[in-house]
Amino acid sequence: MRGVTYSMGVSLDGYIVGPDGRFDWTEPDEELFRFVTDEIREVGVHLLGRRLYETMLYWETADQDPSLGGSLREWAAIWKPLPKVVFSTTLSTVRGSARLASGGLPEEIERLRAEPGEGDIAIGGATLAAEAAALGLIDEYRARVHPVLVGGGVPFFPRRERRVDLELVGTRAFGSGVVCLRHRVVRRASL
Repeated sequence: MRGVTYSMGVSLDGYIVGPDGRFDWTEPDEELFRFVTDEIREVGVHLLGRRLYETMLYWETADQDPSLGGSLREWAAIWKPLPKVVFSTTLSTVRGSARLASGGLPEEIERLRAEPGEGDIAIGGATLAAEAAALGLIDEYRARVHPVLVGGGVPFFPRRERRVDLELVGTRAFGSGVVCLRHRVVRRASL
């Protein structure tokens, strides 16, 4: 069965966007960008909220820019055809290999898990990930922790009073000071 992953850059104090709305501190150097590119290769379908979808629209035409470097061109070649499901109450159409979600998040994930296919089901965007976390749908958290304190903003983890036990399954430190932490959700059998 396909796993559901949530992977984002996060400040040391736990935010994916600062209080000013900026996330420029997450811009990767070449080493980290290569890692993120390799990570996206493992994804079979990407679930996005409207805001992240609109941010990522750049990659639908980025390959037409002759000044685009090799690693960015490689990212675009992976991202553009990747199947995407967009959750939005305001959009009526989406572009490229994206489709609008036809059901709620639990129904979409259940359907995608049941479909034959390779690769993870990745969730992007804090609001969508918070909903998935609250419903117990995330199997693995992948936090790329940046060496910065931003003091507030949009949190990586939802602020819910619910315990989730995690198992560390991987770490990697980068020359830039970023540390990637991978934690799998520990599911306890019901008595």
